[in-house]
Order: sequence, then C-alpha cells, then structure tokens
Amino acid sequence: MGSIATAGEAGIFTVSAPPHDPEGHTVQALRHNTDPLLSVFQPIRSGKLLSVTTSSSILLPSIPHLYKLAQYPVVIHVSLQPSHHADFSEITAIRQSGFTFLQSETLQEAQDIALTAHALAIKSGKGVIHFFDASNSAEDDAISYESRDLVKAVLDVDVARAFQSSPVGGSSLYVDDGRTATVTETNLHTLNGHGGSLNGTTPSTDKALSKATSTENSSVGSSRRDSSVDSRPTVSSATSVDSTVTRPITSEDIYNMVTEIWSQISSATGRSYHAFEYTGPRNAESALFIFGSTGLFVDELRQASTSDEFAEVGIITARLYRPWLGAKLVESVPSNVKRIAVLEQIKRKTTKWGPLLLDILTSLRTGPSASGAPVIVGHQLGYIEPATVRQALRGIFQNLNSPSPIQNLEVGNPDGPKESLRDYELEQPKVENAYMKILDQLFGERLHVANRLGAGNAGISTTISSSPEFGFGSLIARMEHRKRFIGEVQEAAKTRDFTTDVPQGWLSKWALSAEERTKANNMAQEAIARLSTDGSKLATTLLANKKLFFKESQWLIGSDAWAYDLGNSGVHHVIASGANVNMLIIDSQPYSERAAADAARRKKDIGLYAMNFGNAYVASVAVYSSYTQVLEAMIEADQFDGPSVVVAYLPYNKEDDSPLTILQETKKAVDLGYWPLYRWNPENEEKGEPNFSLDSERIKQELQDFLKRDNHLSQLMRRHPEFSANLSESYGSEVRTLQKRKAKDAYNKLLEGLYGAPLTILFASDNGNAESLAKRLGNRGKARGLKTMVMAMDDYPLEDLSNEENVVMISSTAGQGEFPQNGRAFWEAIRDSGDLDLSNVHYSVFALGDSHYWPRKEDKIYYNKPGKDLDVRVAFLGAKKLADIGLGDDQDPDSYQTGYSDWEPKLWQALGVDNVEGLPEEPPPITNEDIKIQSNFLRGTIAEGLEDISTGAISASDQQLTKFHGTYMQDDRDLRDERKAQGLEPAYAFMIRCRLNGGVATSSQWLQMDSISSSYGNETMKLTTRQTFQFHGVVKGKLKSAMRGINKALMTTIAACGDVNRNVMCSALPELSAYHRDVHQISAKISDHLLPSTTAYHEIWLKDENDKKTMVAGDAVVDHEPLYGPTYLPRKFKITIAIPPHNDTDVYAHDIGLIAIKGSSGRLEGFNVLVGGGMGVTHNNKKTYPRTGSMMGYVSAEKIHFVCEKVMLVQRDHGDRKNRKHARLKYTIDDMGVDVFRGKVEDLLGYKFEEARPFAFKSNIDTFGWQKDETGMNHFTFFIENGRIEDTAEFPMKEGLREIAKVHKGEFRLTGNQHLVLSNVSDADLPTIKDMMKHYKLDNVQFSGLRLSSSACVAFPTCGLAMAESERYLPELITKLESCLEDNGLRHDSIVMRMTGCPNGCARPWLAEVAFVGKAYGAYNMYLGGGYHGQRLNKLYRSSIKEEEILEIMKPLLKRYALERREGERFGDFVIRIGMIRETWEGKTFHDDVAEAESDGE
Repeated sequence: MGSIATAGEAGIFTVSAPPHDPEGHTVQALRHNTDPLLSVFQPIRSGKLLSVTTSSSILLPSIPHLYKLAQYPVVIHVSLQPSHHADFSEITAIRQSGFTFLQSETLQEAQDIALTAHALAIKSGKGVIHFFDASNSAEDDAISYESRDLVKAVLDVDVARAFQSSPVGGSSLYVDDGRTATVTETNLHTLNGHGGSLNGTTPSTDKALSKATSTENSSVGSSRRDSSVDSRPTVSSATSVDSTVTRPITSEDIYNMVTEIWSQISSATGRSYHAFEYTGPRNAESALFIFGSTGLFVDELRQASTSDEFAEVGIITARLYRPWLGAKLVESVPSNVKRIAVLEQIKRKTTKWGPLLLDILTSLRTGPSASGAPVIVGHQLGYIEPATVRQALRGIFQNLNSPSPIQNLEVGNPDGPKESLRDYELEQPKVENAYMKILDQLFGERLHVANRLGAGNAGISTTISSSPEFGFGSLIARMEHRKRFIGEVQEAAKTRDFTTDVPQGWLSKWALSAEERTKANNMAQEAIARLSTDGSKLATTLLANKKLFFKESQWLIGSDAWAYDLGNSGVHHVIASGANVNMLIIDSQPYSERAAADAARRKKDIGLYAMNFGNAYVASVAVYSSYTQVLEAMIEADQFDGPSVVVAYLPYNKEDDSPLTILQETKKAVDLGYWPLYRWNPENEEKGEPNFSLDSERIKQELQDFLKRDNHLSQLMRRHPEFSANLSESYGSEVRTLQKRKAKDAYNKLLEGLYGAPLTILFASDNGNAESLAKRLGNRGKARGLKTMVMAMDDYPLEDLSNEENVVMISSTAGQGEFPQNGRAFWEAIRDSGDLDLSNVHYSVFALGDSHYWPRKEDKIYYNKPGKDLDVRVAFLGAKKLADIGLGDDQDPDSYQTGYSDWEPKLWQALGVDNVEGLPEEPPPITNEDIKIQSNFLRGTIAEGLEDISTGAISASDQQLTKFHGTYMQDDRDLRDERKAQGLEPAYAFMIRCRLNGGVATSSQWLQMDSISSSYGNETMKLTTRQTFQFHGVVKGKLKSAMRGINKALMTTIAACGDVNRNVMCSALPELSAYHRDVHQISAKISDHLLPSTTAYHEIWLKDENDKKTMVAGDAVVDHEPLYGPTYLPRKFKITIAIPPHNDTDVYAHDIGLIAIKGSSGRLEGFNVLVGGGMGVTHNNKKTYPRTGSMMGYVSAEKIHFVCEKVMLVQRDHGDRKNRKHARLKYTIDDMGVDVFRGKVEDLLGYKFEEARPFAFKSNIDTFGWQKDETGMNHFTFFIENGRIEDTAEFPMKEGLREIAKVHKGEFRLTGNQHLVLSNVSDADLPTIKDMMKHYKLDNVQFSGLRLSSSACVAFPTCGLAMAESERYLPELITKLESCLEDNGLRHDSIVMRMTGCPNGCARPWLAEVAFVGKAYGAYNMYLGGGYHGQRLNKLYRSSIKEEEILEIMKPLLKRYALERREGERFGDFVIRIGMIRETWEGKTFHDDVAEAESDGE
C-alpha cells in the first residue's frame, strides 16, 4: 500500500500487485494536469489494491469518480489545504459519496489510522478516505515505523488475495456499473455479538439484489442514515438459521470491522481509538466538539488554571466521521456535560447551519436522549494566532454560557494567516517553461497570456483563474476593453487637451490601423513615445493602458487536463465561439503502449476535436523533436484570424526529469506516430494550398481516419509518396507477431524437402560475433546433413519452442551482464514463463563474453551472464542438454574462438554427425580488404542501394564503402526497443561528415551548412573534434540531396571517413592571422595532395539531370589511385598541425602530427614531424592501446606534403591488413621500431630528417572571448558545449549564428576542441556583431574552467559503437561538480575533462587530465594523469563506475587539489605527484601499473 501526487502537491499513487506478481508494488506520480483519480479505475478493476495520497484540492473536481470508487477498496489519504489553516469544507462536501471517513490528528495517529484505513478497505470492500490537518502534527517528534508483525496481523491478507484474484472488469467511468460492496454471513442472528462471521467482500451477481443494494449502499453515508446505527434492515433469526445471505455492507458492519481493527492495534501497542473520542474530566459540564485544528486548544486547556472560564472542559472529536454513528456519540459524551460548543473549521458554507452542527443536533436532540440533551452552540472556527488562543477560548465559553448564546459566532480570522495567502498556489512546472520562452521570444511585448499563473486576479484562486473558461472570459473582456480604448483614442485625437499637437497626428494614424496587426504594432511605439514626452493629463490617462496600443497575440495556456471530460468544455467554448484566440495546450503524458491503449482514460485528442469544427487552425508540435516546427506553428497560429489550437508535447514523469529523459520520450512518441507533428490551416484552401501539412513521418489511426474522411490522406500520400507505407498502415505488437510467424513458416517451407535431424540455432548479438558464429554453425550443420534454421532470438515465435527437437542458443553479453537487444524479449519471455514445457527439447548454449570486462570480484557474475542464465532456465523448464554450455572469453589467446573450438565438436558428437566425411572447404569470411578490392574503386552497390525504397538501410558491404564517401549509416538507439515492439525496422539514418581543410569556412558556407542541417538532417549541426561539420539524422532518401547541397557550397565529404587520409586539422590561432594563413595553406595543400582520385564520388552523388558528371575538380574518366591503390590504407589515417604555444589540435594524438616552427620573420618556416599517434582502444584487450606520436625530426614547409605522403605510403605497404584492431600506424611503428620506420620514410624521400627545432606548448584548450590580431582585426571564440549547434527555447544558438553569418564579412574557424571562432571582424562592424551576439546570448563565456575545458563525442543515440552516454551526459556531470569547484575556489581553473561513449577515442580522452570512457550504459572507466598540454597519456584509475562513485571520487579529490597543489601545478601533474596514478609516456605501458588491478577468475 502506498501513496498519488499532483503537480504542485506532493503525493504518490501506489498499486499493490497480487502476491505472485514479481513486480510487486508500483508507485506512480501524477500531476495537476490530469483528470483527478481517473487513473485509479483501470488497476482497481484489474484486481490491484490501490492507495492515493493527495491534497484536498482534488476532491471536489473528483466528485464524479468518488461515488463509483466508494464501492471499491480504494484508500485515499488526504492532506487538508491550505497547510497553515486547513479547510474542512472539502471533506464535508463529499461526506455523502459513500466512502468511509477516518480522521487523525497527530503523527502517531496518522500512522495507526492509515493502517486502519487499509485494513478496513480490504475487510469492507469499500473506499476509505483518511484525512488529516498536517499543521496539527508539524511539531510532533519522530515516531518509529509500525511493527511488520502488527501490519500483517491487522491486514486481512486472505480477503486481499480473494479480491486480487477476481478482477472486476468494466469500462464505464460515469455510469453506475452495478458494483456494490457486500458481506456474506451465515446464521445471521448471531451477528449481533454472538459469533457471526464476515466472509470478505464479493461483487453481487444477482441482478435484482444488485439493483436493490445499490440504493441501500448509497444511503450508508446519506443524511437519512447519518443519525442512527439502527437503520440496517432487521433480519429474523428464525429465517436465517443455517442459511447464507449476501447483503450490502451497512454502517454497523463498518463500525464492527473498525472496532475489531482498533482492538488489535490496542492489544499490540496500548493505543486505543474510538468512533468518537472524548478527552478531559468525566465530570465536566462543558465541552468543545472540534472539527478542525485541535493542537492549540489542547495545549491551552491542559495549562488552564481553576480560575479560567474554560477550566475543567472536555474535548470531543470524530475519529470515524462517516458513517456517522449517532448512538456512539451519545455513549462517548459524559452525562454531566450540559453545554457543547461546536467548532467547525469550514470556509465555504452552503447552508446557514454547519454540517457538523446538524449531525450533532440530530444525534443528541432527537430520539430517547433528547430530554436531557445538552445545549449545543455552533461556532465558525477561523485562523487563531497562538498568542490569542486564551482570548478565543474565553470568547467561546462566554458565548456558550450566556443565557442567549449566538449561533454561528465567528472565532478567529476566516481568511487564514496573511503569510499563507500564497501557501498553496499552482505553479507552472519548470520543464514546461520551454514553450513559454518561445512565445516570449516570438511575440515580446505583444504577448498576452490571459490565464498566466501569478497574474494576480484579485480575489480569485489560481485554480479558477488558470482554467480555460476564466481565461476565455478574460480575453473577451480584454477585446471589449480594446474596442473602447480605440474609441477613446479616436476621441482624444479630436481634442486640444495635449500639451502639443504632435500626439494627435500619430493617434489618428494609429486609430485608422488599430485592427491591422502589422501597421498597428509598427505605429504603437511611435504613439507611445509621443505621449510619453507630452506630459498632459490626457496623455497620462492613455499611457495607463499602453499595452492596448499593440494588436496583441492573445493566448490561453492549458495542460492535458483540458483533454479530459472535466476540462474539455472550456476548449469547446473557445473553438465554437470563432473568436480570434490562440490556445497552447501542453500534454505531458509520456508515451507508453499501455496508456495509449487504455480507452477508459477518456482522454480526447484536442487536435482532432478542433479540426472537426473546421474553423480553427490546429498544430501538433514537440519542442524536443522539431524546434523549427514549433516556431512555424506559433507564428501561423498568431496570423490566423480565428481560434487556433497548438497542442504541444512535453512528456515528463517528474518535474526534475532531465532534458535527456524528455528528449528520449519525445522521440519515441513522434517516431511511432503516438504524437504526430502536423499543421492544419483551413485558410490554405482559399490559396490553393493543402490544408494539412505533415511534419513527421507517422500518424496514428485516429488522425488517419479523419484525413480519410475528407480524402486528405490520399492527397498527402500523393504529395509524400515516400511516406505512403507509413501512412497507410497501423502498427502494433500484432504486426511483430505476424512477422515472426511469417519468418518461421518461410524457414519451415525451405526445409520441407531436406532430410536429416532438425537443428534450430537462435542467436542474440550486439556486435555481430554471435550472429556470425550462428550462421557459420548453421552452414556447417547443413554440410553434415542437418536441417538447420538460424534466427535471431527475438524473431523466433516462442510458442513453437516446445515443439523443437534440437535447439542451440548463442548469445553475446551486453552492458552489465545484459542480453543483446535482439534477444532481450526472448529471454524475458523464457524467464517469466511458468507453463512452458521443454521436456521434449534437446539444447545447448554457447556464450560470448570477457572475463576481465568487469574487473571487480563482486562483478564477476556479469561474465557471460546471459548465456549462463539461459542455460539454467531452459534446463529448469525440462530441456535436456546436448552438450554443456560453452564459454567464449575475449581474454583467451584466440578470443572466443578458443572456447568455441572446444564446444562445437561436442555438439556434433551429441547429434551423431561428428564423423562425416567429405565436408566441403569453408570459404574464408569476407573482410574489409575484400570489400575494398571488389568495390571497383569505392562504388560497390551504393547507387543501387540508394534507389531501394523498401528499406531505410543499405547493405553491409556498402556501409563500409560509404565511409570513404563521408557518410556512416546509423540508427536511432533511443527508438530501437519501441520500433522493434511495433514490428518496424530500426530508425535508420545517415551521418554526413564534411571535409574542411583546417576548419575554416566562409559565411556563405556556414549558411549552406545551416540550411542542410535543417532541410535534410535533425535540425542540429555538430562541430567535431576534427574541425569539421557533421550532420545527423539524414534519411536515405535525402542523402543525395544533402551531398549535392554540400557540393554547392564548394565543399565535399569525400575521404572524411574511411581507410584514407581524413580531414587535415590546423590550430585556429586567432591572435596571429598572417601566420595562421601560412599554416592553413599548408593544411589545404596536404589535404588536396592526399585526396583519393576515384571518380566514384562524383558518379554516385553529383550527377546532374542529364546524367552527366558534375565535377568538383579535374576531368578524370578512368579510375586510378596512384597513392592508395585499389585497397587503399589498412586503416584510417589522420594528420594535424599545431601552432605553438597552442596544442589545441592534440598534435600527439594523430598518425602524423606537425608542429609549426616560426622563422625569424614571424612567418612559417617548417615543421617538426611526429608520427604514430592514435587513440583507438578495445576495453580489456591489452594488445590495443593509445599512443602519442614519436618525433621524426624537422622538415621545411615546402617539402612537408611529400613527407606526409611517404609516411602514409610506408603505412600502406607495411600496416597490418589482417587484424583491423592492429592496423593503425601506431602498431606498425611499434612492431617495426621507430628508427627502422624513420629509415623507410627517409629511403622514399631520398633525404634525412633534420634535428627537431625547439618549441613549447602552454595548453591544449581554446582562449574564449574577444582577441585582436596583429592587423587590428577582431576575433571572438564562442563556447559551443561539445560542439552541438542547435536551437532551444532557452538558447537560440543556431538562429543567432545564422543571422550573424548573414552580415559577417570574415570567416568562421572551427577548433579542435569543438568550439567556434568568429574571425576577422573589423572595428567598424564590431558594434553590430556585439549587439547581435548579445541579443542571441552568444556573448556568454562565463562558464567554469572545467566546463570550458571539456569535450565529448556524440555517442547515444546515433553512434552504433557507443556503450554509454557522452555528449548528452557530460554537461550534467559537470553541473554536479561545479558547486564543489565553487566551494574550493576552482571555478576559473582549467582542468581538461573528456568523455567518450566507447574506447575508440573520438574525443581523444586518453590525453585528458581526467577522462571517462563508456563501459556500459551508465558505467564508465575513469582515467587520470593526462598532460595538460596533451603531451602525456593518462591511466586507468577506476573501472566500471557510475555517477555516484564518480562524484564520491571527484569531490574530495578536487578539494585536495585546491588545498595541496603547488604554484602553477596542473591537475594531471598533481594526481601523479601525490601517488594516485603512475605517469604514462608510452602506449605500450598504458595497461601497466593501473590503480585498480584487474582480478582473475570468475
């Protein structure tokens, strides 16, 4: 049992699952923007026990639900509001709803009564409301938890299980479904104290009884029943002997049950409870009956002296408020009591007499006890200051004891304390501010939100003022006000009451155009300015309403509460009115298949609802999916003359959900059509344009049906044929089931004609190893005469498993001992199945893993965990082993093949096919070298694959080849699971990387890149760690257009990836422009010199309409690769140039690192040459390591491109082409030796390297802010966190840079640290640029030194190699460290921190002072000790740690650094000096002497 929360009100919704349910209890938080208590129906009808914790503000809106829920065992814990002076009227208003009401006052009572409420709900089958005033217990001491033994004893588990095992069903929310809480009893005459038994609750099955008991039950809490406990129908004992009767629960039954529960609590704890409780002297003649806050009165009465008028006074309270048991009240009041003052803390009275007063009068002044009844005087209890309690008591008893007491005398302040007036006001959740900020940005002073929270509507609660009805009324009033204002301006323009004649002319012009938005708003500022300088009384009067000069953009802001029946009427009124009002309705319900399928939720699709009217502009938007579309929709809504509805998606579970969580939820909803993005404009028809614009690829069934009605769907499909398959189908889990069945049946048909024993091979594979093994095993099985079938586990229909004869399961290990994605659903079904019989199945399992991947002893359970778990579970379900489980270990000499070679022969032996002769020779696996040589100079079948519209993917071999063309195929990993569940292929899209020599782009190129990202990508640009542009989310159908767009900007993508020389980098060097120009020209010369010569790029991507090649350069017609040859290089090849003292390109980390040497003239003279740097590593494979470059010597500038060529040629001819993990230049040099390698390069050059020239690096980070170069030109370095250029509601960065590019006359320089330099701004242009930067918030570089020195790779969701988050998580981690930096005076200290999602090293983490490298989702290896100048490698400090451990390590370490560092000592040097980590200068020692040694064994 537990507790529901509403936004702005703490609380929880808890479901108690049946005892056999492995999920146990679930807790769900709800917000104000949902229909109150609606979510209770589905689980309670499914046989789950629920409790709700909430504030009293939801009770009145929930009345339609309360009357039905009263007949279910639901418990609602209600905290009365406001917290400083609770209003009990919300309890009295629902007292006749049929619920049982229990009240507690102290903390201990709250715990006991909460337990009572749950036990009573189970026993009675009826709803229980437990209410309390939190201020009563605010000062209580802490109490201990209730004893578990007592809880078990009090809760009737057997009855609970009976309820859970018999789901009720039903779907109606507002119509009575006939359910009535009943009791079954035997020997009825014994119930009254002589051994009767209450045998739980069962829904009535007799229709006549059901009809009769519905009335009977509803009166339990009614006024007719409130006065007596004797209202239960009398049943003759003679007719009930040896009979069983089912009847509705009555008031007396409730009393007997609650008394029994309290008796158990009393026996165990000594704490006693009664329906009515009297405290005070038994001989008291006066008493207070308090229905409100009792704390202050109790304390004061205890301290009363004998001379006080209120001495010797008792207090009566109602513990069991409903059913009202009048006889029990009579019993509880001592006979000596002659006068009772009734204090009711009720703010909203609807009758002259208070409800409690009427209850008491009915009980004590009627019936047998009426003759000696005490005098009863009602009082209205307001807020009483602690200092005035005695005065209040004195006034109460003076009135009570007077000969003619005043009824309904008010005591205290009825409005409550002043400081609590805003104690309980609604607040807009912070996460929803995104849409408000966009409205503010778009409309500025023109924006008017009629129901904005905190608008200060005098005397009206925020609950009412934030409603659509109130907002609409207020807008109508404002429109009328503006009409009157226009009339006042027209009259003012005719008068002579201004100081000068100037305002009259402007007012006349304005009045003529007051209803035309553009003209009125343009003239408004002028009119206001003239009035401001006039100073006359009339001018001052008009200025009091100066906002009315603007033709406002008027909005109502609502939540998805407006989509439910209780809030939808206001929306209806706005749309039906036809008024020019805009509504922004924010839907915050996260996507889930369960919620989407729950028809009983009665949540309307407001977009469809509005479109059906035909007179409204409608848009469906999601700021975390398409910021641009949100802007378009809001602008169009503002321009539309009539009602506009913008439904905006912002899914969150908690108000502190991270942007990453909201982004992932949004992507799922949009991708699967749960939240389609579209715009509907009825005015477009008059312009000959389509009314409906689809801005996402999928629509849900309801929207599809609407479009079909008006033939809009067919029009849409004609306009967007690429969407037709998505638009014309509905997706669901049944599609996935059908796909599995078809695949299995197709296999069976193939095998029908074959002979031999069947062998089904199922695999679960993340990186392809398990899949390759499975397919190879299948081929070998066929060669041995077996009928083999190979499928991914998740593609296999599980219901067929028990009919298989022989099954082999091969699984790799993902994350922290998890199943790979394509085996997860299969495993979960196997694990959770209780009735799967595999007794006729023979099986074996082979598992792939790494025994050292999780080095701590306690984590060894993760080694090959999926395979081991599968082996145990399948055996448990009765299957018989063909061979013991095989374990492949990456740490073995031949990796997993070692264990596999031992396991496979045992399998063949068990199947009786081990001695088969004449087996065919297996073809060797196809390698990257094979793909390259067979590709016809990088053509492959790329062109054909682009034309295939049946899939968003391309073939595996083409995926390798497109890298050479500058593009990678990826899929959105945020959406994988959801799309798989829907039977869809992954959300394939492509990453495009440009080739940008030295990272320098013109303004026109920047604008073209911005346009490409918006038109073809995901509306963002990535500035990479290799100084170039990268686009994500380009679908296959747009790939060629994007490539042509890049070509149009005189840029290319060829050789941006692949086994060739990639983008050549160069230091940004804003302070020395001439020197930078020298070096940049060399970078371009090297890049062009090493460019591949194939014409395949032009042929595939750049053909014009006449099928003619559009050349970027050259006119080659026959392919020839003079430098690369047909197989190109063994692996990628990277070159960079650093200009001392800046190592901002990490010169030590590349295959070739060139250190620019300045001559005496101040211009470039030559380069020191480093070779053999490289960052790629494989976790736990000590044969792989990062390496810093080795010094070759010095070469003059005019020869350097030839030197780069010869180094590359030595690598081409001597690099490892058999093992790609050992193919980089760094391994070639270490295998060969530096001197030997130098000699081979010098042999090709024909001369030797000169001695290296002296140089010094001071940092490898960027210098932010404005700098002036030697020519007087200005340069500004922007901080672009992790290189992501995008627009958000808080920061329109992309828009700002786009607008600057339109006017900027200089260039943009991308830095190796993913930042951006606005270069060559003249002094004349400086003010304009600075103003624009300020407007778009681009001038801010006041970030912590740690943040400014950080860098991260892309990782999730697009990178297929990512094991953990990086770009999306590093900013959050730094935020959590910044308070520690502030506390220790380190805010401005530069500490180089880098994060990558995998060990391939894109963000060059191995050189950082502190680095985090993804190991599994949420887990990272931590490295320390890199050199601040990028000259030294770091080393493993901790393996596989999560955020909590990261913070536990970093915070004390940062404090120690602040206290113990030496003058000028960098963080990386410090951790080495204090002995935390060993320094590492050579890649071959990277794995030696790590701080956390890996343990052996399992």
